[in-house]
Amino acid sequence: MKWTDSATIAETLYDTHPDIDPKTIRFTDLMQWVMDLEGFDDTPEKCGEKILEAIQLAWIDEAE
Repeated sequence: MKWTDSATIAETLYDTHPDIDPKTIRFTDLMQWVMDLEGFDDTPEKCGEKILEAIQLAWIDEAE
């Protein structure tokens, strides 16, 4: 997975952290959780606020 795979990342985060409300997560935590996912292979330098927002929104959609 790369930072641009927001839908896949969101699905994996939903499965990995089912008790977390994605509306309440801090971007610093979100970034770390994404980097810790099995199969994630990208550098932190390629991540930005817009990417994290896209992941968060996809996660919110997945949770609802």
